[in-house]
Amino acid sequence: MKRYIFPVALALGLVVGSVPVQASEGGALPSAGTNVQDQASLQRGAKLFFNYCVGCHSLKYMRYERIATDLGLSEQEVMQNLNFTGAKFGETVVSHMPEDAAAKWFGKAPPDLSLEVRAKGADWVNAYLNSFYLDPSRPVGWNNTVFPNASMPFPLWELQGLQTAEMKPAKAGEDPAVEKLVLSQPGKLTPAQFQQATRDLTSFLEYASEPAALQRHHYGIWVLLFLAFFTFLAAMLKKEYWKDVH
Repeated sequence: MKRYIFPVALALGLVVGSVPVQASEGGALPSAGTNVQDQASLQRGAKLFFNYCVGCHSLKYMRYERIATDLGLSEQEVMQNLNFTGAKFGETVVSHMPEDAAAKWFGKAPPDLSLEVRAKGADWVNAYLNSFYLDPSRPVGWNNTVFPNASMPFPLWELQGLQTAEMKPAKAGEDPAVEKLVLSQPGKLTPAQFQQATRDLTSFLEYASEPAALQRHHYGIWVLLFLAFFTFLAAMLKKEYWKDVH
């Protein structure tokens, strides 16, 4: 029996242990603390995305109908509260902004965010949303410590407030570097509330990057239990089959 118990235990350990490993991918970045199983968080994140992000960014692989199904929302709730472009319920989420106009205004069209978390990780996206600061030297007036010289204006500034950067003393031959960010003008949310808001938004984008994860997590435990039970039956059958031989 020991030879069968070990592989099953190893498989279970790999599945359970994969969560903190993925969360730590991002080096020194703090953990985003996202949870795609938290439906209320996904709903709040969807509201933030469609109120602050869809003006520039699309989710071309997501349909309004799929969002409604996965987030426990009715068609009426989605069409009234999340659909501001006049799209049909079965259509994909397209940005308000025409690509040619976006390229003219920003140098290139803002990227689609369907796979943003898959590409950069939840920790990176969450840290990025918390790291904008005023920078008059930049064309749009904003800069970012996670993604320096980003050409994106900060859409959540009225929620967080205005951050300014305190610079490190620059040594000869070195460029100035940001030492820390200071909230110089509070926004509509407290710092703790804004942290929760960006966590919710990141959770929604994480869900959008892989909607099937909701079903996979739901069925995964049952699959593992079935495999463990099948392995046990196979071991018993082998023992019964070979008992007369030995």
